[in-house]
Amino acid sequence: MIYLKHVFRTVKKNSPILYWIVIVHFVFAIGSILGCLIDDRTLMGVNVWIKPLKFSISTAIYILTVGFLITLYPYSKRKHTLINNIVSWTLLIEIGLITYQGSRGVQSHYNISNPFDGLIFAAMGILIAINVLIMALFIFDTIRLKLKTSKLLQWAILLGWIIVFFGSWVGGQMISEMSHNIGVEDGGPGLPLVNWSTIAGDLRVAHFFALHGLQIIPIFALLISNKWNTTIRNQIIIVTIFGLAYALWIGYTFYQAKQGIPFIG
Repeated sequence: MIYLKHVFRTVKKNSPILYWIVIVHFVFAIGSILGCLIDDRTLMGVNVWIKPLKFSISTAIYILTVGFLITLYPYSKRKHTLINNIVSWTLLIEIGLITYQGSRGVQSHYNISNPFDGLIFAAMGILIAINVLIMALFIFDTIRLKLKTSKLLQWAILLGWIIVFFGSWVGGQMISEMSHNIGVEDGGPGLPLVNWSTIAGDLRVAHFFALHGLQIIPIFALLISNKWNTTIRNQIIIVTIFGLAYALWIGYTFYQAKQGIPFIG
């Protein structure tokens, strides 16, 4: 909890606009919860507000993470502001489109049933592509620059960015399939809330774990640095092993999905 408060304070101080956009996402999440309670419409077997709820929370976490991590990069104030604005505003528009489509009771992703919905889906693709380019920039800069943190955490952040980039590639796989399920049409029986298919492969599993590697691996490194009194070399080795194990787990869930096997049957 102390670390979380530190993250919020740091982001609010260094990028107030990004901070308030994160708050807007949480407001969207609360609104989606209320929508679930008062609106019984369903889409592909789940309440129409579940998807906006999931994306609001996940996107808020990602934007907050970017807003905090960017303070560790030796960027100029102009570059710092530019990147934060691009990430926060493009993803705010993205979640706005997802929420709008949810309120209409129609799919936001893979929906090309008419020109209007196809245009919204295309716009969402462009917004995400912009953010993937930002991810690539962060990978490049994490390699070439000295961040304002320890070698251990810089290494963990690099691993996190690489895994997130792979998660975006998995998202591209879903777009190429125009579906997240493998072997059956989208919308069948699924796990509570996340709605991952329980009867077929689901690419959203690997996508989910990969996108949150940016939080999980640096947090693991932070715990190691605080709890394990050993050399930096040993700490880097254990974080590397953890990162590789986490990547293998994601690779396994991706392979499992491509074989049409449900994550939990």
